Amino acid sequence: MITLRKITAENLWEIVALKVSDHQRSFVADNTRSLLEAYVAITSGGTALPFGIYADDLPVGFVMLSYGCEDWPDAPEIAHDNYSLWRFMIDQRYQRMGYGRQALAEVLAYIRTFPCGPAKVCWLSYEEENHVARQLYASFGFEETGDRDGNEVIAAMTL
Repeated sequence: MITLRKITAENLWEIVALKVSDHQRSFVADNTRSLLEAYVAITSGGTALPFGIYADDLPVGFVMLSYGCEDWPDAPEIAHDNYSLWRFMIDQRYQRMGYGRQALAEVLAYIRTFPCGPAKVCWLSYEEENHVARQLYASFGFEETGDRDGNEVIAAMTL
């Protein structure tokens, strides 16, 4: 069973130790950087919700959500008052086992509880070459908007 767990002193280092394969490193920041960015977002008045992804008691991945863009001066228009799937990764040892699909379903169920406030969409961005991510997100109803966040394609789904 896949669950999302808050990052705590007890699980911090096992989440930091999770890695993607070498050819995927250009697609997602490592978890240390993500947690540092979460800290900066939170201390700057923004929102960051980092979670470990667990298969029973085994840490298999990491996800980080955000809401709105109070601390992000050049945010894409879609970021205003909406949820973002900021980071999402499954450790290289646990890919192709269905954990990504199960975890994404859990993440979307959590977002639909509107933990930070109301929103119309959940959005995310990915590198154009990341075909696996594109297919996974599309299978959940994310559609490319035609906009970009830097060099990344933006996709969104109605909540």
